[in-house]
Amino acid sequence: MKKVLSIAGSDCSGGAGIQADLKTFSAHGVFGMTAIVSVVAENTARVIDIMNVSAEMIGEQIDAVYEDIVPDAVKVGMLSAAPQMEAVATKLIEHGSVNVVIDPVMFAKNGDPLMDFGSIDTLIEKILPLADVLTPNIPEAEHIAKMKVETTGDMEKAAEIIHAMGCRNVLIKGGNHIPDAQDLLFDGSTHHHFKTRYIETQSTHGTGCTYSSAIASNLAIGYPVEEAVRRAKDYVTTAIEHAPNIGHGCGAVHHFWDLYRDGLQNAAREDY
Repeated sequence: MKKVLSIAGSDCSGGAGIQADLKTFSAHGVFGMTAIVSVVAENTARVIDIMNVSAEMIGEQIDAVYEDIVPDAVKVGMLSAAPQMEAVATKLIEHGSVNVVIDPVMFAKNGDPLMDFGSIDTLIEKILPLADVLTPNIPEAEHIAKMKVETTGDMEKAAEIIHAMGCRNVLIKGGNHIPDAQDLLFDGSTHHHFKTRYIETQSTHGTGCTYSSAIASNLAIGYPVEEAVRRAKDYVTTAIEHAPNIGHGCGAVHHFWDLYRDGLQNAAREDY
């Protein structure tokens, strides 16, 4: 069985963060592991409080995983401050981590901040160069590239700027900002566009976490980046379409729709 490590924050409401990552890993037939960097008191409507785990403890969690079960891919999510970013960067380099998918989480779906914006330079200098795939949404891409992103042409330009910061592939997620919920993958030479129908819904809590975790799962299984992204986009679109209408704010998605309907034989895996 393939193994994937999530390094991210914990969402007590279960729709995003570590909890969404583990659900996504299970839905893909891979074995999920975690290193928690922050404990977040949040629900679908608001973020109440954040408590960061110490840099030392983050490092020890990552060491514990690599000492015994070497991941085939790593998903990195919420890193709220510079000490957490530096601890994660140090350990990813030390362990020679492969198939690293980084979701540069800055905001919750309701708009509440999840990152200290005084740490954005650390994010760019320490974390971005470690990404095999970086998955910013439009607001995150605007903060990193320092430009407004309103069109697919802007997405291409921003992706090129961010790619030059050291990541191997940049996936900018259009969401509701770009027609056809279009995403743009730039691999350093070619722009790949992924379109799907836009689903009018409030149930989008944890979609970025879910998308990046699905990409990491597919990379662990052995798919190349473009195909991993394509499969992950199909997966998250289905999860949004069949969302269970939970919560009073931006509701959670349905991570197990395909699994409940078809069984594990149709999950995206080769050697379960």
